[in-house]
Amino acid sequence: VQLQAFGGGLVQTGGSLRLSCAASGRTFSGYVVGWFRQAPVKEREFVAAVNWNGGSTRYADSVKGRFTISRDNAKNTVYLQMNSLKPEDTAVYYCAADRSFTIAIRERVYDYWGQGTQVTVSS
Repeated sequence: VQLQAFGGGLVQTGGSLRLSCAASGRTFSGYVVGWFRQAPVKEREFVAAVNWNGGSTRYADSVKGRFTISRDNAKNTVYLQMNSLKPEDTAVYYCAADRSFTIAIRERVYDYWGQGTQVTVSS
């Protein structure tokens, strides 16, 4: 499965963005899909993930209450709605897929990765 992440951009503190992760090649309705991010000179970190049918989600503590992950399997797309953005959210955001029924937060579990999309939050 091939993943493409898009929707990044430049936004002011307190603003919102919605990232999309579109899959092609095969349906990914049976996959956990996660979002990770990597800021300059920092390691990539887990942001959020959703299970195969959208019934279970998990978030990093730093984004709880501000970010919402969802999916539309009919469109082969997973979304990350980001509200109340802060400068510390600035990073390259990646989506990844793992053929599993349980959500994992470790990036090495994920088999498929999309290219990143840059999110920049100005202060």
